[in-house]
Parts: sequence; structure tokens; C-alpha cells
Amino acid sequence: MARPLAVCLAGHVDHGKSSLLGRLLHELDLLPEGKVARIEAASARRGVPLEWSFALDALQLERDQAVTLDTTRVHVRTPRRELIIIDCPGHRELVRNLVTGAAGTTAALLVVDAQSGAEAQTRAHAALLRLLGIHNFVVAVNKMDALQWSESEFTARRDEIAGALGLLGVVVHAIVPTSARDGGNLVNAPPAPWWQGPSLVNALESLPAEIAMVNDGPLRLPVQDVYRTGTRRVVAGRLAQGTLRAGDEVLVLPSGERAHIAELAGWPQPPDAVEAGVNAALTFVEPVIVARGDLLCAPDAPARLTPVFDADVFWLGRDPLAPGQRFELRVGTQAVPVRVAAVIHALDVDRLAPASAHDIATNGLGRVTLRCDVPIALDDAAECKETGRFVLADAGVIVGGGLIDASRYPDQRHALWPKSRNLVAVDHHISASERRTRGGHMGAIVWLTGLSGSGKSTLAMALERALFDRGWGAYTIDGDNVRRGLNADLGFSPEDRQENIRRVGEVAALFADAGLVCITAFISPFDDDRARARAAAGRRPFFEIYVKSELATCEARDPKGLYGKARRGEIKGFTGIDSPYEEPTAPDLVVDTQNHGEAACIAQLVDFVAERCRA
Repeated sequence: MARPLAVCLAGHVDHGKSSLLGRLLHELDLLPEGKVARIEAASARRGVPLEWSFALDALQLERDQAVTLDTTRVHVRTPRRELIIIDCPGHRELVRNLVTGAAGTTAALLVVDAQSGAEAQTRAHAALLRLLGIHNFVVAVNKMDALQWSESEFTARRDEIAGALGLLGVVVHAIVPTSARDGGNLVNAPPAPWWQGPSLVNALESLPAEIAMVNDGPLRLPVQDVYRTGTRRVVAGRLAQGTLRAGDEVLVLPSGERAHIAELAGWPQPPDAVEAGVNAALTFVEPVIVARGDLLCAPDAPARLTPVFDADVFWLGRDPLAPGQRFELRVGTQAVPVRVAAVIHALDVDRLAPASAHDIATNGLGRVTLRCDVPIALDDAAECKETGRFVLADAGVIVGGGLIDASRYPDQRHALWPKSRNLVAVDHHISASERRTRGGHMGAIVWLTGLSGSGKSTLAMALERALFDRGWGAYTIDGDNVRRGLNADLGFSPEDRQENIRRVGEVAALFADAGLVCITAFISPFDDDRARARAAAGRRPFFEIYVKSELATCEARDPKGLYGKARRGEIKGFTGIDSPYEEPTAPDLVVDTQNHGEAACIAQLVDFVAERCRA
């Protein structure tokens, strides 16, 4: 039997959500005997017309104010479908309850007052539902009776709503005229000959069943718990995506271990398979270590492992969401510390468009960059809803959440897991002190990082010349030069760029080990890549030099014409345009080419290196 489809009922306060649902239950003959009489009596006592929302409101405060303060779950059986409709509050101050109610739904019924149209709060609710992973909408243009079922008024509202939802990229399956007060077009045809479309019930019944569960995607099973039964370790969790069978091989993240499923547990007998949305208990053939928070994946299509990602967020905290703030990030069963690295933009709900902002206001929406203390396993929300969304908690209280977009960042799996473990280091017969004595200076790595056009190559070549003139051994590895040979096989995907920097870091370490001052000039936009280069240096001196210049200045210089190509779309994933740059948080030196001349910057860099690398 098909599972009921969960639908979130949302919209601006006073647009008639609860009234519409109450009248819908009446039209479908789903109200208990005597309920209508009690609604009539309650309405009469308060001196108001028949108020169908009283069929749902359970709190006296709600009845007195005729407003929904909490979420209400209602089972609705139509002639062709079983639904669970969650009536969510419309007040701006009650957004937290909307988030709670909508979190488990897969579609939305958005109610819009035909007289008021899609007000700011309506658009904000729609944007918030999208951030909760809801992309399938039916819209009820309510209170058409107040406009005498005017076709022109409905057409204007329909076009307005379709335009707004189109900006969000959601799927609108139907926009239908309705009247909660008299039941028009909820189940039966409305008193409007011009309407040839579906009733509200027909529109809800037409929502695709496959949006409820995803069984054909690659396996994702967040580990909820691991317990012992006899000598066996049983792994338990709810399957988020895919199908699981005994004998399947899985990849465990973040450890990278692989294992085969020995058997699936079940009563009275083990199931042949477990599908998405179902709890699973399993044992492994191999003795792998698995813990709560791990993610079991399909080996050929695993989740991404990264400490940093972009995210579309909704913010519920008391104070604005701003860079530098720290929270607990929860993805699936994982919970790790996280820092807001940057606010990319806020969402202007009037235009449903990005707006420049330094923070995101309470109950606001926007896009941020989040950086975790450790790499975590996750997916882009477009690839897997369950492992592509998250919540933020502060002292245990949920203060925000949203959808993950890690597409601009490399998968760290290959960088963290070496291909071979059967390696033994070979010691040289020449010590570092001998090389230092002969060369008159220490071997070291001078790592220049900054945006394209900031002046890295100019400074690197000038430093190399100055050190050579002093009689020192120095050599510059430049980004364009290394891609002509050593890294000619690499492209410009996030993973190839990561490998490009990894190789340069290892080669620079060899140069430094030979006693040279190795200078590198690479954008190297990510903290993780620069940290790995520093780790590759081992005990050798490593100096991270931030060549600082604002994007606008670098773009105005554009010595290689790359920014122009990126703006025209000829180069994809260009740092600063459509790929991020993480400024160093604690560089050994900042060379400000934005506000200082070339000669002064070169002198600053030469003095710094000469002082620290002198024998």
C-alpha cells in the first residue's frame, strides 16, 4: 500500500489556510458526527460567521484569535489518495513552528488570498519551503467569493503567483481558484463557468507519488546506533536513499573503510531488501569499526567529504547570523562544530532575489559559507535531500538550517586517504645543517597566495632575483609554468585543482629539503590545501604569504584577461567570480598590493625572507 503523501499547508496569516482545510474535511465527509453543529455554536458565541478553522484549532487562544499558533496534522482521504496535511502557522513570529511542521513533508499547498495576492510573508514562506527541500507546489487562490469569482481577478493573481514561484525554481502543479467559506472548487465545481481546470482535491491527487521516497538513488544510510547482540555488532539506521541488500558492498565515511553486508536483521525473518524511508539493521562480513554519525554509501557513487560548503539558510536566531559565529552543525546523524565563514548574500523576499548583506536577519533567508572543524560526509541537496540538508544548533536549541551546495569545493577523500601504505622513507646522507652551511641559508618554502591579478607572480620572480643576487639558491614554481609539464594532465575541476596544489606542495618540500628557498605563486584558494602544503613541508620552514588585493582591483588589472573571460562565461569556476577564495586566517606575512607600490611590496617580502632564512 502506498504511503500517505505529506503536504505542508502554508501561507500568510488570515489568508484562510485553516478555514480551507476545515471546509475541505467537511466536503469530504471526514468530520466526526456533531462537529459542524459545535462549530456553528462556537462561531455564534463569538459573534462571527461560520468559522471552519474551528474544526482544527485545539487551543482556546487560537479560537479566541482565529489564528493557528501550532502545527496541526490531519489525515485526509480523498477518492483517489491518502494525504497527511500539516497546517502550519502564518505569523512571521511563528516561523520556527512552520519549519517544524514542514520538515517532514514532500509537497506544499500554498494558500493565497485572492484580494491581497502574494504578500511578502507568502513569498517568504514559499522560499522557506524550498529551503526545506520542498519543490512541488499546489496553490489555492482563496476567497474568490469576495471577488464574485471574477475571472480577470483570478488571472491576475495566477500570473503574479506563477512569476514569484518561478523565481524560486519550484514545480507548480496547479493554481486553482477556491472559496473556503462556501466550499467552491474544493471538491465540486465552482460557481464560475469559465473555470475548466481541476478542483483542489483533483490537484492534490495529481501530485506525483515518487516525490515521497527515493529508492533509485545511490545508497545513503546515516548510522543511528551500533549495538552488540552476542558476538555480533549490529549497525542500525534509517535508509535515506537507495536500496540495501545482503551481499552489497558499502563505503563507510569518513573512515574510507569498505565492507560487505552479511545480513539484514528483521522479524520474523530477515527482509530481502530495505528501501528508502525504512529502518535497517545489518551486520558486516568484515570487522570494520562503525560509529554513530558515520555514513554508509554506495562505493561507486559516494557522498562528498569536505569541511567547507556553501548553503542556502533560513535563520531563526535572536541576533543576526554573521561571519565568525560558531554553532553545532547536524547533517543526518552527524554533529560537528561549525563556523560561519562568510555571508554571500541575503534574500530580498519582495523581489525573491539576492541582496548584498553583511548578515542575515532573524527569520531571514540567505546564502552563506560554512566551515566545519573536521571534514564531514554530505551531498548537494539536489543529489540527496536527507544528506543534503542540515540544521544549526546553539546550546542545543535549533536556530537555523538549510540546503547544502558543495559543488564549488573539492572532495577531500582522495587527499585524506593515501593510495599505498607499504612505503618506507629513505634517509639522505647529507644533513640539513650541512646544506645550510654550504648554501649560507636555510631551505624553506615561501608560499604566495592571493587572487589572480594580486601580484603573486611579480613578487615571486622579484624575490627569486633578489635572493639569487645575494648568492642564495632559490627557485620559483609558478602556476602557469607547472601546468605545462608536471600538472599538464590536470583539468580545472575542484578535485583537479586540489591535486594541482597537493603536487606543488610536495615538490616544494623536495626543493626545500635540497636546501633551496622554493617560492610558489598559486591562487591556492582553500585553507585545507594550504594546510596540506604546510604539513608536507614537515620540519622545513614554511611561510604563508597573503598577497592581498580586493577583487575589484585585481579585476581592473586583469593582466591575463582571465576575469573578462570568466565574466563572459568562457571560463567556469574562476576564483573570485564563481568559485570562492578563503583568505588566510593567520598568514606569516600580509603584502598589501592594493595600497602599496610594487617596489615597497618587493622590499617588504625580500626583507622578511632574508631575515628568517639566514643561516
